[in-house]
Amino acid sequence: MDQLAGRRRRRERPCGLDRAVHRRRNVVERCFHRLKQWRGIATRYGKNPDRYLAAITLASTLIWLQT
Repeated sequence: MDQLAGRRRRRERPCGLDRAVHRRRNVVERCFHRLKQWRGIATRYGKNPDRYLAAITLASTLIWLQT
């Protein structure tokens, strides 16, 4: 509340928060965070694009099955 009051005093534009957009963005950011937990994907040891895509697919599938 203090932050909003300060913005009104300084006549700054109010910050708009679209909860639906924030919720979708949060889901995507959490997905990337969980993918980074896989060390091979985070460091990308396999430089071959086909192997990288296969690793992403495998990790995504395993993460999806855990939830």
